[in-house]
Amino acid sequence: MKRISRVSDTTIAGINITHPERIVYPDAEITKAEVAHYYAAIAERILADVARRPLSIVRCPDGIGGERFFQRHHTRALGAHVHAVTIAEKSGEAMPYLYIDDERGLLELIQMDTIELHAWGATAAAPDHPDRMIFDLDPAPGIAWEAMIAGAHQIRSRLRGAGLESFVRLTGGKGLHVVAPFDPGPSWDEVSAFCQSLATALVTEQPESYVATASKAHRVDRIFIDWLRNTRGATSVANWSLRAHPGAPTAMPLRWEELAATSTGCDYSLIAALRRAERLAVDPWAPFAKLHQVVP
Repeated sequence: MKRISRVSDTTIAGINITHPERIVYPDAEITKAEVAHYYAAIAERILADVARRPLSIVRCPDGIGGERFFQRHHTRALGAHVHAVTIAEKSGEAMPYLYIDDERGLLELIQMDTIELHAWGATAAAPDHPDRMIFDLDPAPGIAWEAMIAGAHQIRSRLRGAGLESFVRLTGGKGLHVVAPFDPGPSWDEVSAFCQSLATALVTEQPESYVATASKAHRVDRIFIDWLRNTRGATSVANWSLRAHPGAPTAMPLRWEELAATSTGCDYSLIAALRRAERLAVDPWAPFAKLHQVVP
């Protein structure tokens, strides 16, 4: 497939896209229209990961080189198909969080200059009942990618030992995510405690390779196993989401067998992701929603 062409139309999937010629990724000369066409092309795939979940979004009205906004609360300006769900925050104050459930909502977010979508580990209907856990492997500078791959497989093995199958994705940045779905039931505190114990056990056995604390002083020459995403209100980047980084990288779900052939967490640019979406007969995470697993 050739590079996505320039477009003059401003209506994509029924949503009016204003300023379609605006450059979003200066280094790759990718426009707002091309970003919108990308999300329309992979809408079904990304909605499988984000639909009906509270979202946090990264908006870049002036492209990735300008000011960016991290938004989680709903406003009417986002569009008629972007919905609100009321969730109590730690302070006890009830706030309207945003979520979408179809392609129109997705494209309305893109019209409002959204680049990245990050989803909760719970649904909007049951925000206090998580249904997935995430281990984010974040390497210190100089860590070989082969060590990242080995770390992901070690987490997979430990999850299997606990009766949980897991899935892997490139984050579109420096790292990897290992994600395990499970049936709702345990609380956020219980899921967080399980994830912390798994990460801590790996650090205890291999302290020269891993660290499980967020302090940067302890992360030199090690891989940070970030289990803190498994807390109420935390989010992680969605499968197929673009990242607001040079080169227009995407967060890409993989089959475990594909991981060995990767070289960085940002192997798939917008163009590469479109090519992959075209040739994939079955999404790599297709079994994700069908698994019924229980957190020990």
